[in-house]
Amino acid sequence: MFPTVREVLDLVPVRNGAPRLVAGTAGLDRSVRWVHIAEVPDIATLLGGGELVLTTGIGLPGDDAGLREFIGALADVGVSGLVVELGRRYVSGVPRVMAAAAERRGLPLIELRRGTPFVRITEAVHALIVDAQLTELRATEEIHQRFTELSVEGAEPAEVLRQAAELAGCPMVLENLSRQVLAYDPAGENAELLLDGWERHSRQIRPPGRTAYDPDSGWLVTTVGARGQDWGRLLLRWPATESTPPTRLTILIERAASTLALGRLIRRDAEGLERQIHRTLLTALIDHTRPVDEVALRAKALGVVLDRRHLVGVVVRHRADEPAGDAGIPDDEPAPARRGGRRDTDAEGPEAGPARLRDLAEAVSQAVRDAKLTALTSPLDDQAVGALLALPDPAAEEKALSAFAAALRRVRLDAAPAPAAPAAPAARPARPLDAPDRPAGRTVASASARPVDAPPRAAIVVAAGSGVGSLREARRSLIEARQVAEAARRDPRDLPCYRLPHVGLAGLLHLLRDEPRLQTFVERELGPLLAYDAQHPREQLLGTLRAYLEQGRNKSAGAAAAHLSRPAFYERLARIGRILDADLDSVDRCLSLHVALLALDAVRTP
Repeated sequence: MFPTVREVLDLVPVRNGAPRLVAGTAGLDRSVRWVHIAEVPDIATLLGGGELVLTTGIGLPGDDAGLREFIGALADVGVSGLVVELGRRYVSGVPRVMAAAAERRGLPLIELRRGTPFVRITEAVHALIVDAQLTELRATEEIHQRFTELSVEGAEPAEVLRQAAELAGCPMVLENLSRQVLAYDPAGENAELLLDGWERHSRQIRPPGRTAYDPDSGWLVTTVGARGQDWGRLLLRWPATESTPPTRLTILIERAASTLALGRLIRRDAEGLERQIHRTLLTALIDHTRPVDEVALRAKALGVVLDRRHLVGVVVRHRADEPAGDAGIPDDEPAPARRGGRRDTDAEGPEAGPARLRDLAEAVSQAVRDAKLTALTSPLDDQAVGALLALPDPAAEEKALSAFAAALRRVRLDAAPAPAAPAAPAARPARPLDAPDRPAGRTVASASARPVDAPPRAAIVVAAGSGVGSLREARRSLIEARQVAEAARRDPRDLPCYRLPHVGLAGLLHLLRDEPRLQTFVERELGPLLAYDAQHPREQLLGTLRAYLEQGRNKSAGAAAAHLSRPAFYERLARIGRILDADLDSVDRCLSLHVALLALDAVRTP
C-alpha cells in the first residue's frame, strides 16, 4: 500500500533537490507511511514509525554524541529515512559521524544538494500514498465482489483457490487438519516443488491467531471453518524476502476462507436434505408407506428415474456391529486406527455408531457417483446402507455392480489413514476348538490366526438382490439384499459383491434364524449337549463335535484339529453319543447334527 524510500527518491520534487544517498542502502525498500518535517532533536518521541523525516538540520545537536543519539532515536522508533537539505546548517555535506551512525543502523540518510520546498515533497509523497490506498481500496472491492459471486455460485474449492491465487499473484494451498492437501494453485510456480514434503513443512508453520503471517516460513495462514467447527487451513505464500503482506492479501485470504467454509456448509445442507428425501423414498418402498407412483414421481424430481428401469437393490454394511473395540475392528483396519483397543474415528460415546454409519452412507453415495450410476441411497437401519440402482437394462446389471463395488473400495481406501509400517506379528496361542468362547460360524481353518501373508478381508459387505423390472417389485430386491448382507457377514471369503447363490446353506439358515421351527430343531438335536456343557464348562463337548463333523467324520483329523490325543478324542465322541443318544458313525445322523450346528451359529450371530 505504501511507497518505499527508493520510490520516493524517484519523485520529481525530490529529484529537483539533487538527492544523494549517503548511508543506509539496505533500508531503501522500507515503506514510507507519512512525511514529517522536523527541526528539533527530540522529534523521535512524537513519531510512530514509518515516517520519512525532512529537516534542514538547523536544530540538530552540535556535538558528535548528540548526533549519534539523534540517529539512534530515529532508528529505534522505526522511521523510514532521514532527508537533510544542505545549505542552512550543513553546506558541503552531513557530518561523517552522522553518516556512520545511520549506516550502522541501516537508516537511509539522503542529502538534498539543492534547495527544494518541503511542501512539494510532502504533497507528492502523500499523493502517492493516497493513490496507493485508493488502488488498495479498489482491489479490496474487487476481492469482495469476486468472492461474493463465488459464494453465490457455490464454486468448488479448486475454483476458489484458482481465483484467489490469480488475485494475489501468489501460490495458495488448502489443507485439512491432518495437514493433507485438499486443493492448491501454484500461481504459475512449480507445483511439485510447492507440495514436496508438505505435511512436514506445514506442521512447522504455526502463526498465532486465526489469521497471521509466519515470517520464518513466509506463509500467510488463516483457519477455515464455520459454526464453531474448524476443518482446515488456507495458506498463501508471501516471499519471505519482502515485507509483511499488505492488508489486501489478509482480506483476500480471509474472504477466500469464508467462501470455502460457506460452500462446504451449503453443499452439506443441500446434500443432507437430498439424503433425507432418499431415505424417505427407500423407506416408503420397503414399508409400503407411500404409493409406488408417488415414490417414482418424487425420485424423478431428484433426478433419479425409476420408471421403465431395471432395478437392483444393494445393501452395504460393516461385518461387525460394534462401533468400537477390537471386536468391531476388521482384520484389515489400518494400524493408526487402533488405540488401546479402540478406533480413533469411533471415539467413545453415543456418537460413535451414528458417525460410522454416516461415513458409510457418504462412501456409498460417492461410490455411486464415481461409478456413474443412478440410484437412491440411504441408511436402512443402524448398521446398513441401502441403494436402489436404476439401470437401463438387465444386461448392465453385473457390470454396474462390479463398478460400484470397485468404486466403494477406492473411496474407503482413500478415506482411510495411511497404514504405519507393519510390526512383527504377535504370536497367537492356539485355541482348542471346544473352547467356550469360540466365534460362531467359523471353520476350523478360520478359527486359527490368519497367516501374515494372507489378504485381509474387507471391513464391509456388499450384497445385491435379484434384479426386478418394475418399481413395485423393488421391495423384494432390497429385502433380499439386506438378508444376503446379513448372511455374508461371517463368510470367510472376500467377494466384491455377494448374491443369493453365494450364501449357501449357512446363509439360508442365517436368513431363517428367527424362525421358531429352526430354533426348535436346534434344541431337539443339540439341547442335551448344550445343557451338559453348561454344567461342565471345562469340557465343552460341543467343540469336539464340531471338529469331528468339520473334518468329514475323520477321527484322526478331528483329534488333531481339537488338539487332543486320539484316545481322549475317542472317549469324548463316545460320551457325546451317549448324551445325544446318537450313532456318530451314521451319515444321516451326522448330517442332521452338522446342520443343527450351522443353525446354532446362525441363531447366535447378532
